Amino acid sequence: MKISPRRMRWLLIIGFLAVWELAPRITGVPPVLIPTLSLTLISGFEQMDVFVENFFVTVREVFAAILISCLLGVSIGAILGGNRFLSRAMLPLASSLYAVPLVILYPLFTVWLGIGAPSKIAFGAFFGVFPTMLATASGVATIPRQFRVLAYSYRLNLFQETVRVLIPATIPTVLNGLRLGGALAIVGVIVSEMLASTSGIGYLISYYRTLLETPLVFFAIVFVIVLVTAFDMAMRKLENLVKHWMPEKSDGSETLSLSAG
Repeated sequence: MKISPRRMRWLLIIGFLAVWELAPRITGVPPVLIPTLSLTLISGFEQMDVFVENFFVTVREVFAAILISCLLGVSIGAILGGNRFLSRAMLPLASSLYAVPLVILYPLFTVWLGIGAPSKIAFGAFFGVFPTMLATASGVATIPRQFRVLAYSYRLNLFQETVRVLIPATIPTVLNGLRLGGALAIVGVIVSEMLASTSGIGYLISYYRTLLETPLVFFAIVFVIVLVTAFDMAMRKLENLVKHWMPEKSDGSETLSLSAG
């Protein structure tokens, strides 16, 4: 009997949940180290109001961080990728900075913006802007030359060429950058909440960890997984919509005509 990929995913999830419930019972690991699934759910549902309230705090911060990182990353990446001089001058610096553990810079964000939502949003956006920018710049730099020639023939200025030609032509690459950048923006927000915050799922993880309430720590982690899964599903839907909308042409004239029209 052939198993479909969808069924295989569900089997893996069910198997993981079964192991989570049975392994601590069989091995005798104390709940302070690894609680069972049932204990995690019971403890979490008793504090559901607290979790839901803080979850929506994190969702608002994550949404703002992803929006900012996407807008800045795509815009800056398109400009750098479309200009050879700027690309050679700036992209190596951006790649080097991206390799630095950005979490070490978070204390500066708290000094500048405090420990409230602005610092979480700014740090999450900072975390996610680099992969989006680098992916967009890479996609723009590999656009076929005839796209630029057609843009010139339409007498488009730099802004029009960027918005109507460069970005639409690099949508697959940009979407990959958005997926990675958005995921890192979520990481940035959660990490910043864990380091210094008074609300959010990351704050609950650190708070309950300090109290050695391990079941509640695991329950908070489940909320993080739900958030990341929802983002991944949204990106998949967006990619499917874009693939359905984009014309499958090879010479680029149709893309330019649709964009310029």
